[in-house]
Amino acid sequence: MRRVFSHHDRFMVYQAKDVLDAAGIPCFIKNEYAIGGMGELAPFDTQPEVWLSDSQWLPRAQALLKQIHVSEEYNSGVSWVCSKCEEQNEANFDICWQCGNEKK
Repeated sequence: MRRVFSHHDRFMVYQAKDVLDAAGIPCFIKNEYAIGGMGELAPFDTQPEVWLSDSQWLPRAQALLKQIHVSEEYNSGVSWVCSKCEEQNEANFDICWQCGNEKK
């Protein structure tokens, strides 16, 4: 077993798991309900994580997650400027909130 993705945003964790499930990669979410233990447990022990059931899938899983920009880009926190309307957008937006133009 091997952890392949972790994030404080549960939506991102479920998105990563859905991508891996769709590709037929056996995985599961660890710490799914651990948030209730916050305060009694260290914060990093309550963060939801996607784990692979078999480590042989690691290269394929990493490639898929990188392809959909789930890991580095979202976690980087780097905002971007729309090429169409020049509006500032947060890193987790793939479409400009102002004009609907796709991130490039």
